Amino acid sequence: MAGLSVLPTPEHMAELDRLGDEIAELSARLDAATAHLLDLIREFDARTGWGNGFRSCAAWLSWRVGLAPGAAREKVRVARALGTLPRLAAALARGELSYSKVRELTRVATPETEERLLTVGRAGTAQHVERIVRGWRRVDRHAEAREASRRHAGRALYVHQDVDGMVTVRGRLEPEVGAVLLQALAAAREALYQKARSRDVPAGTCGVISGDRPTLPQQQADALALLAETALHHGVDPGTPGERYQVVVHVDAPVLADPEAPGQSVLEGGAHVPAGTSQRLACDATRVIMRHAPDGRVVEVGARTRTIPPALRRALEHRDRGCRFPGCSVRFGQGHHIRHWAHGGSTTLSNLALLCRRHHRAVHEEGYRLERQADDELRFWRPDGRPLPEVPPPAPVSDDPVRALRARQDEQGLHIDRRTSLPRWTGERLDLVYAIDVLHPRAGP
Repeated sequence: MAGLSVLPTPEHMAELDRLGDEIAELSARLDAATAHLLDLIREFDARTGWGNGFRSCAAWLSWRVGLAPGAAREKVRVARALGTLPRLAAALARGELSYSKVRELTRVATPETEERLLTVGRAGTAQHVERIVRGWRRVDRHAEAREASRRHAGRALYVHQDVDGMVTVRGRLEPEVGAVLLQALAAAREALYQKARSRDVPAGTCGVISGDRPTLPQQQADALALLAETALHHGVDPGTPGERYQVVVHVDAPVLADPEAPGQSVLEGGAHVPAGTSQRLACDATRVIMRHAPDGRVVEVGARTRTIPPALRRALEHRDRGCRFPGCSVRFGQGHHIRHWAHGGSTTLSNLALLCRRHHRAVHEEGYRLERQADDELRFWRPDGRPLPEVPPPAPVSDDPVRALRARQDEQGLHIDRRTSLPRWTGERLDLVYAIDVLHPRAGP
């Protein structure tokens, strides 16, 4: 009987094996680096470092890092989820689970189910994980559907006015309606308030609106006011009847020209508003000039005019395409007179700029300023006189980023090789129904 002979592996196949091992190792290292990236995103999001006019952390990532909006939203979602899922976060940080697997698992994982879903991630391929997550979510939907009728019947909203004129709002909304309201409040709040402190922002980044920050309940109240104004502006009650929703401010002409001048600046009901607020509102409003006798009687009322005529506003919106404040991506805005018309500024396209409500307030009432340069570009300055950059400088990148990544992870004590992220699947067929019955805590007849 002849002895068995072992033939050497052909060189080209050995080279392909080495190439495959390098791909597997580097992929695991990138996943481990992604875990660190998500940690940074979660901290940046929690500290609202994106609050210089951006609607969300995802919008900032899309601008600053170059991620597509959908990918940026997913990064933020996964980063937030991993903050409450330490086992999945640690597995990603060690390169044991791919980002694709973790992205799917965080759609359904909770602190109570994290351990069993981690087992799924280690045992199966990314396709297995995706199928199990889809099945898991179907079970969740069936269980939640039984509660939908009860929640729908309990919806209510109560609004009443207190004796001091303040309006109290109390209610219960269905989850999806509440989610829309919360998202809308968050978007409006982000458009109104800059939450990052200048000392928390690295040198070279966009400017930060400073000043005492209102409490969260106060911000929510301001955000609700913006939502109401926006809804009416976009035609909840279209046509001329909408005129009854106007807010009227009575302000003396000298006050518009000089906030220190004596005179009134009051709402229709008599409540005082700062002169800077009146100047901001007068930038883009309907104007009616009234003349009074010495005893206060109205002796003449002029025709109503728009400080920015409709045709000019259309040209302004077409040119600026949203708020011009550096880093702001809010699409709707208010017309701002760079040199106020009360100071002799003309209502022309060259003297106008589109600013969102938050940044319009910053320019009129918080010390920020802007000028149009000789090249027709706008320049912005902080209250302390420092200029605001349009885009921060790009981050430095090593000449050999792979070697730098390996060195950094080796210093951190991470032991990553070609088998780190290898699933334990041996080729057997996935029984999805059985898997969900075993894994899901609410599965069953």
